[in-house]
Amino acid sequence: MKYSKLNIAKEAINHKGFVRKIPDIFRMVKMWRKGVYPMKSIDIILPLLGILYIISPIDLLPEFAIPVLGVMDDLAVLSLTIPKLIKEVDKFLLWEAEQKYSGAKVIDAEIIK
Repeated sequence: MKYSKLNIAKEAINHKGFVRKIPDIFRMVKMWRKGVYPMKSIDIILPLLGILYIISPIDLLPEFAIPVLGVMDDLAVLSLTIPKLIKEVDKFLLWEAEQKYSGAKVIDAEIIK
């Protein structure tokens, strides 16, 4: 099986529902830029730079010059980038839910079996 950037990107997209979280990523970045969502800059910038590196045609180790190592650097960047980004999105979704339901009141509740 020949690996290319396209195949690697397809595999990364299938990682833990990444496609479903893309709108959440954009919303997280938008709220972070507005100053609404508190997050360290490095926690969002590094994963986004990693994704840009994978998408860009420029490589430190090009596939055509060094076929095996050229793909390995992309895999290494993806293995660090995607889980970190998904972790940050999950934190954001938890924060967003807390913000949404922080003012909710429970007046009279009972457990029904």
